[in-house]
Amino acid sequence: MSPVVDSVSFSLSKIRAYKLYRQTVRELSELSDRELADLGFARFDIARVAREGAFA
Repeated sequence: MSPVVDSVSFSLSKIRAYKLYRQTVRELSELSDRELADLGFARFDIARVAREGAFA
């Protein structure tokens, strides 16, 4: 592939990952503290969990 195509592909993959991160944060933020605890993490873990899911 050409460097331009590689650059565009890389940029698009980062945009998709960020959108997934934001969607995950939004959905987890809507859960109650009890529901989050049932999943095994606390409210302060939301950003970390979303980051691990989106950028792993």
